[in-house]
Amino acid sequence: MFKSTETSLKDVLKAMVKSLNMKPGLYQNQLQKIWLEKMGTTIFNHTKEIKLYKNRLFLTIDSAPLKQELTYSKDKIIRMLNDELGEDYIEDVILR
Repeated sequence: MFKSTETSLKDVLKAMVKSLNMKPGLYQNQLQKIWLEKMGTTIFNHTKEIKLYKNRLFLTIDSAPLKQELTYSKDKIIRMLNDELGEDYIEDVILR
């Protein structure tokens, strides 16, 4: 009897992304779009840089009051972004 060794394309792509350590690059691109969708254009326009480095999200904000407000909401931001990414990838948000 012939034994099937089929795997889904989704599983193959996940394995490839994991083995080639491509997650940070993929998530970096997704976070730009997610940040705009979830936070709105006003906050997005005051965000000068969004960088993902070693499971930490670095945000450069040009408005001191907005930066202070976002500091109070770090846990909520982490949960929201991780929900959109589909896994608990972001561990911390650093506001500059």
